[in-house]
Amino acid sequence: MPSVSHHVVAAALRVIGARRIFASAEAARAHLVHRSAHPRSSEPPRRLRPDVIVQRSDRDGWPIYTLRPATSAPHGAVIYAHGGAWVNEIAVQHWQLAAQIAAEARTTVVVPIYPLIPFGNAEAVIADVAAFAQELTREHGAVILAGDSAGGQIALSAALVLRDTYGETAALTLLIAPGLDGSLLNPHIAGVESSDPWLAREGLRVFIDEWRGELAIDDPRVSPLFGQFAGLGPVCIFHGTRDILNPDARLLVTAARNAGVSVDDHEGDGLVHVYPLTPTREGKAARALIAERVREALTHY
Repeated sequence: MPSVSHHVVAAALRVIGARRIFASAEAARAHLVHRSAHPRSSEPPRRLRPDVIVQRSDRDGWPIYTLRPATSAPHGAVIYAHGGAWVNEIAVQHWQLAAQIAAEARTTVVVPIYPLIPFGNAEAVIADVAAFAQELTREHGAVILAGDSAGGQIALSAALVLRDTYGETAALTLLIAPGLDGSLLNPHIAGVESSDPWLAREGLRVFIDEWRGELAIDDPRVSPLFGQFAGLGPVCIFHGTRDILNPDARLLVTAARNAGVSVDDHEGDGLVHVYPLTPTREGKAARALIAERVREALTHY
């Protein structure tokens, strides 16, 4: 049963109208126009945590933030792609998780500030993230691709391209409530949508259509659920049952396991979208486990 803190968060999402921009195509388009004209800052908080060093560089016009533990030599690297429906900037919760991973897993966490819609699209961003992962593999010896929601889609799609284009396998693909099928046609989604306090299909489809650009909706760079998973490397996934993306997460777990992929599946009964990022008992436990899984994956390299 979800904790009291989780019930409070779910109720707060409804009170603040978190679902508003997803409730209709009109609301989603208005939000896209507003965000593209009035972007928010993507800089990390000034006081993130004292045991992590944050540095900025630029790569092909993207700001790239690198987080490293302050008191120990890092091992391996994690690319963390933030969520936000491909339209919203990185949030403080993403920074806090990236810093926790860097400190507790004693690794380098790289956060690319990728271009959002309408300026970025799946074809260009996935290609760049995969190429960046290949470069970091040469530099660090092992790379984990991670992300939440839209960033989870980027991470899994990039892991597929990394394998197919560069012949490299991510040490782990870490996914938090990833977007997996841009069509949102899974028949089980309808049974979840009424209980999801955050996401809805109509508005989300607007953002997905903008993100996919000229690519087909079933292209694995848009909808990684349609990719081939054999030889992908291990996957760790966190998803909650009060999330319209959950039915596709279940399909991914089954398909990946059927392809011989090791899948560490953490489904939270009654938990909302990206629950590891929430200020709840379940979120705190998930964040600690994420850092542990990253540390374990990198010890093999």
